[in-house]
Amino acid sequence: MQPEISPLDPADQPTVDAIQQLRVAVEAVTVPDFPPPCPVEFRASLTHQVSFHRTERYVARLDGVPAGYLTIGLPQRENQEGASVGLAVHPDHRRRGVGRALHAHLIQRLAELGRKRYYADTVASLPDGPERLVAGAEFATAMGAKAALPEVRRRLDLTTVPEQVWRELGASARSAAAGYQVVTWQDRTPDEYAADAGYLDGRLISDAPTGDLVLDAPVIDVSRLREKEAMLAAYQLRSYSAGAVHEQTGRLVALTTIGRQHNAPWHAWQWITLVDPEHRGHRLGALVKVANLQFALAHEPQLRVVDTWNAAVNEHMISINEAMGFRPVDRWVSWQQEV
Repeated sequence: MQPEISPLDPADQPTVDAIQQLRVAVEAVTVPDFPPPCPVEFRASLTHQVSFHRTERYVARLDGVPAGYLTIGLPQRENQEGASVGLAVHPDHRRRGVGRALHAHLIQRLAELGRKRYYADTVASLPDGPERLVAGAEFATAMGAKAALPEVRRRLDLTTVPEQVWRELGASARSAAAGYQVVTWQDRTPDEYAADAGYLDGRLISDAPTGDLVLDAPVIDVSRLREKEAMLAAYQLRSYSAGAVHEQTGRLVALTTIGRQHNAPWHAWQWITLVDPEHRGHRLGALVKVANLQFALAHEPQLRVVDTWNAAVNEHMISINEAMGFRPVDRWVSWQQEV
């Protein structure tokens, strides 16, 4: 029997609940050390709209039971020829054509939208790391996608690193950062730093390694930054940021942010870390990352682990993370397919 595919209706509460359960089940077998997908964030994402991005969601049913889930992320300003994709099949319904049916629907829908390529991620094992399923990479290859960017996830286990390590690393970074002041904030960026924070966030695509991915760097002005912050607030995602201010000009020239989802106070995701090219060479990356970790810990007493990703060629950021105590866990690949 062929799966039946239809859009996910946010008002269809039983199906929304079933898809949330599917997401949890998939994560449990794919990356079991991740926190479970947050139901608050998921339900808010179904209704909260932003001007710079739109998401389409589809459910695949077998005998009326939700068995697969497809998301198509559609940038509305830059990258209008591409789409980010998430495709998940419940572990109890695999090897029954659900994934292929959703992929065929994806290709058809991208053609209708005039999108020329999509991006998706998979996880795999490192030689000495925990075992990960190979199904994701095998499926991507079978569908014709090409591996475009290899990355490694590293995890900081806060229970295994003495605080002295961060104090010494921070002190060493401060000795090279004369003329810069560290500032911190939770959630909403202070008005005086908003324009610079948007500029730094927008540089991430152009400054960080992106391999063979075809991506345009976004332009993030204050209005878009505030819109993104409102979205995170709707998702009940809590964030902590640290920046370096150049004392001579008053400009925010380095920025790092970590965030935690509502249902996992023990876990945080490392988001952006970026230093303006004109201010590199002063160890500002290490300075703000250590300061931000200490800032977050002061507000999140249950925090135990932080996860981050680095492209294999990003040696400078890897060295900072390793010095802080991050250690490799698994290998990730960003796939790209022209359609």
